[in-house]
Amino acid sequence: MEVQNIVISRDLGAEVEEAVGRVSPDRLFVLTDHTTRSLCLPRLRECSPLVAALEPSRLISIAPTDDNKTLDSLTSVWTALGEGGATRHSMLINLGGGMLTDLGGFAASTFKRGIAFINIPTTLLAMVDAAVGGKTGINFRGLKNEIGVFNSADTVILDTQFLRTLDRANLCSGYAEMVKHGLISDIQTLAQLLRFDLDNVDYELLADMVAKSVAVKERVVAADPHEKGLRKALNLGHTAGHALESLAMEEGRTVLHGYAVAWGLVCELWLSVVRCGFPTDLMRQVAQFVRETYGQFVITCKEYDRLYEYMTHDKKNTAGSVCFTLLGGVGDIRLDQHASRDEIFEMLDFFREGL
Repeated sequence: MEVQNIVISRDLGAEVEEAVGRVSPDRLFVLTDHTTRSLCLPRLRECSPLVAALEPSRLISIAPTDDNKTLDSLTSVWTALGEGGATRHSMLINLGGGMLTDLGGFAASTFKRGIAFINIPTTLLAMVDAAVGGKTGINFRGLKNEIGVFNSADTVILDTQFLRTLDRANLCSGYAEMVKHGLISDIQTLAQLLRFDLDNVDYELLADMVAKSVAVKERVVAADPHEKGLRKALNLGHTAGHALESLAMEEGRTVLHGYAVAWGLVCELWLSVVRCGFPTDLMRQVAQFVRETYGQFVITCKEYDRLYEYMTHDKKNTAGSVCFTLLGGVGDIRLDQHASRDEIFEMLDFFREGL
């Protein structure tokens, strides 16, 4: 997998024209969801003559939210590409959040065995996580990202002006991934993230922090593009987080991905304290930040078996054992850490009672 071309945007229109021009597609398509079609497509059309000139059949829109990251939505994109005359030499621009860049990247990667695509993430979560790193896919049979491929976008354009369209919940959702990046990098970065005021956002400072967060992920992905080793560091918080997210989906109380990751970080930092000597006071500091920012996801001990079952389906597992990425300290990454059923239930006790 080639290293992605990631652009921190200064002139969105010029950067889109350059990215499209490098490929010179025979047909250009833009994929949005219904929300980004309303809030974000007008800015892209205003900036880019190429996009402004597109006929309606080249503008594809799907329903928003992770509930619609499904095979049905994927099929609708494939159908729209086919009916719009897309060929192997066409290009798709994915304009939206992580659900859309995941699904759109998978649609492009598989249509006619692969067409070029550009990601223009419009949420903080997509900018620092989903749109960067070459992972694409959909949810399947209630499991997160169960079907997909590794395939990098030709270009990822990060325009932080789109962050002004976000409500607080979606801003916080992406911020959880930035906290994760801080935990796997250095204490100074983590301290800045825990101090940042999410109620009175300094967008200029946030843009700098986004660039720093993306750089952390870029370094990890460049060293391990197909998740054979170091890239597993990016799964901190996700084994527990994906289980909580899947349970929420099953029970009809869907939560934003970043909220589940934040709660998963609390779970896995507790496990890091127990298994790897992570500092207890720092774990509690992060847990306090999560409680104040993300609230609490209520579970009971009756749901432990279901959560454990979800964890057994995690793609990082080996030999039937649930596998975690843990920390010995900030930046001290411990990969492939196995935990027993009893330890996982104790972790869930802490989450339920201690958060």
